[in-house]
Amino acid sequence: MPNRLAGRTIVMSGGSRGIGLAILVAAAREGANAVLMAKTDAPDPRLPGTVHTAVEEIQAAGGKAVAVVGDVRVEADVERAAATAVEQFGGIDIVINNASALNMAGTEALTPKRFDLMQQINSRGTFLLTRACLPHLKESEDAQIVTLSPPINLAPEWLGKFPAYMISKYGMSLLTLGWAAEFAPGEDGTAGVRANCLWPQTTIATAAVINLLGGEEAAARSRTPEIMGDAAVALLCDPAKPTGQTLIDVDVLAAAGITDLSSYGGTDDPELDFFVDKR
Repeated sequence: MPNRLAGRTIVMSGGSRGIGLAILVAAAREGANAVLMAKTDAPDPRLPGTVHTAVEEIQAAGGKAVAVVGDVRVEADVERAAATAVEQFGGIDIVINNASALNMAGTEALTPKRFDLMQQINSRGTFLLTRACLPHLKESEDAQIVTLSPPINLAPEWLGKFPAYMISKYGMSLLTLGWAAEFAPGEDGTAGVRANCLWPQTTIATAAVINLLGGEEAAARSRTPEIMGDAAVALLCDPAKPTGQTLIDVDVLAAAGITDLSSYGGTDDPELDFFVDKR
């Protein structure tokens, strides 16, 4: 069914490029409105796209979009993004916590400043954006929070690989699972707010992978961001209305009847993403 998200408004942190933009473009094809808040007001030679070029892509895909230049660490910026969604589109139906910082340094190599930055963007930013949008989410008939964070994998490999990054991402997941419980549908018939995590099975060919994880060779073994865009839309439109789950993109797509992943690239042996074990 086309236009499954018609009239629904998404507020996203980040979204200028990569996975966030792919999700907003896929949602735009289903008729969604979008407010994306990111710092990329001007082009950066190291990174493609700005909030303004992202808006153009979303609109070209059939959606309506507004850019908010701001920092997810700044409470006033986050409040402004939520207010913009209400002013422009009349409310908020979906929050997508996409902004994230990656630093793979071990404990001895990571400076306290870099540790703080990851926690502020990842866990705290997720908290700030969701908190700002909650009063409006609770007025939606089907409010959803989707956080781009992993399953809580307590295998020693993932606990010890880069503990600071691990705790920042697991913090995002735990907050989201907490909201699913805190705002679960009520016995009195209140709709509540559904909350789920979504994570890629494999690395995704983004600027972060190219710049930090191995250049073009790593990108060649990664799937395209569109797989996460399609998985996010499948999750948002799932008639089963899941909540309180940490989900992997390929599983969401399989549940929606999509099992041929060849269009997303990644060769026959794609690189598994962090926190994902081989099946």
